[in-house]
Amino acid sequence: MEQVAPGTRKSILLGNGFSQGWNGLIFNYQNLFLQANFGARAAKIRGVFNRLWTYDFETAMHKMLAAADILEVYCRDVATIQQIRDDAEHLKAALINAIATTHPSRPYEVTVGQYRAVRTFLRQYANIFTLNYDLLMYWARNQVGVEPNDFDTDDGFRYGEWQSDGTNQQVFFLHGGLHIYDTSTVIKKHAYIADGDSIVDQVRDNLRENKFPLFVSEPTYEKKRYRITHNPYLNYCFRALKDLDGALFIYGHSFEESDKHIFDQIRMGKCSSAYVSVYGDEHSPSNIRTIANASTFLDRADLTVEFFSAESAPVWQLP
Repeated sequence: MEQVAPGTRKSILLGNGFSQGWNGLIFNYQNLFLQANFGARAAKIRGVFNRLWTYDFETAMHKMLAAADILEVYCRDVATIQQIRDDAEHLKAALINAIATTHPSRPYEVTVGQYRAVRTFLRQYANIFTLNYDLLMYWARNQVGVEPNDFDTDDGFRYGEWQSDGTNQQVFFLHGGLHIYDTSTVIKKHAYIADGDSIVDQVRDNLRENKFPLFVSEPTYEKKRYRITHNPYLNYCFRALKDLDGALFIYGHSFEESDKHIFDQIRMGKCSSAYVSVYGDEHSPSNIRTIANASTFLDRADLTVEFFSAESAPVWQLP
């Protein structure tokens, strides 16, 4: 943070590394894959993952849909092509269910010390954008009686319904979240009910009735962008990212092409500097790819891109 000029407005974009920093065993694709229930299609869908040597749900969906497109050219086996497309949709539903199943059930599974640390970390930023579906950041910002007490943010919701006007929204779930629902008329969120079900319990109850939260899990950035721009809440958050000025910190993201729509918004926006976290050995193959992609995706003449060690940012532990 020392390199940011005093008085510069700072915002942050959180990737999955933020959640993995709390528990890397829960918030990773391998765990989701092992916990996912693919039902009657399990043999075929798990076979796709095994053949691709991946646990990444978005990669699997992307390859399945690409295979369906290619088959339309070569053989026009209508039944097989439709089955592949149906399995891709089944895979998306399984991902949402797996996240809800593996997610911590109660806020107290995060310690007070961890809340104090993450609230201290997030308090530095005027705006908080997240690509994560989980509730960790949501829980942290809503803790009552946990220092720092002056960390107070506006997520744009009033009485459980999102308002596009009349708020000072500072928290943006760019890809939706477990607690957010689109009823077709309004965008609503689950909230903690005293002496009632937790948010995760409410999510699981809804899933049992085939009511899904607002999620963006499409396999390509083009499909994600289409999904976002056709939803009022997601599109509002998406446009807010482009409208940012000052410095943007990007923490815990590997800069894969499947999220290029996010980085296009930043590149076309008004930020003067971007600081990208790198976890571990900066010369590892994954970090070399992250650095190269970040430099390419954020390439703009008046946008400075710098990199910092993710370990230098005390997110879940006080320094």
